Amino acid sequence: MLLKKEEYVEQNFFFKTFRARLDDGYSTQEILYGMKNELLNATNLPVAIGVLLTEVKLSGKMSLAMQRMLHYFTPFQTFVIKEAEKEEGRFDFRIALQILEREAQYRMDSPTPQGSFFYQFETLSRNRLGFDYGLEAIANDPIYDENWKHWVNVVLRRQVGFIDVAKLVFVRSAFYQLYEDEEPQPVLFGEQEGRIAKASIGRDPLFFFSALSRHLGYPAVPRIQHIEEKEDPAFTELRRKLELLEDRVQLLQEELKGGINLERFYVKK
Repeated sequence: MLLKKEEYVEQNFFFKTFRARLDDGYSTQEILYGMKNELLNATNLPVAIGVLLTEVKLSGKMSLAMQRMLHYFTPFQTFVIKEAEKEEGRFDFRIALQILEREAQYRMDSPTPQGSFFYQFETLSRNRLGFDYGLEAIANDPIYDENWKHWVNVVLRRQVGFIDVAKLVFVRSAFYQLYEDEEPQPVLFGEQEGRIAKASIGRDPLFFFSALSRHLGYPAVPRIQHIEEKEDPAFTELRRKLELLEDRVQLLQEELKGGINLERFYVKK
């Protein structure tokens, strides 16, 4: 079952503050210890953070503790943190925290299975987290009923990568069933999602997700911000001195070979 609103409010604050304090140079243990005493005691999050802190001290991984608290953290939240904690992976831990922060914010006020699914599925697609275990984690989210679980865990897992995801959404939408005489299947998406899906068949799936976010207000998945690194002034000065040294060495070599050719220094009229 879904948590109460105040739990998602505190989760949103937790993931947001966690990311900010990592940027300030605090360790994971320091952040968890501080936030355990900072969060609202009327929620269950401080207790959950106590479990996370114990596991981090033992193994260094939060995801192991989250797997034991699936009554509080969803399988999708656990999957995202687990992928970010992989040493061989390229999925940035700060992006993972931002993804969970934005998802918690969405669930604070009347979330829908459709909005949650598109956000979670785009997270897998955009960050290349893998569909097999990722879709299994999505299917076990408490926001989905049995029809949703079957579609995600059986139909979508078998066909994703072979059939356009926009087409898979379209055929399970109310818009599709308005004009088809086939035996009706459980409708998972509304008429608007169906219209957008039909118009997106054959296009890049990320364009499909972007259109859903623009037109229906579904949350957008955070993207990695590429920051252009500025060259260290000390390195710039060192490079300039090396260039001057190379010029002097070249002049010395010319002098040893018979004299310096001064014509290249003349100003041509």
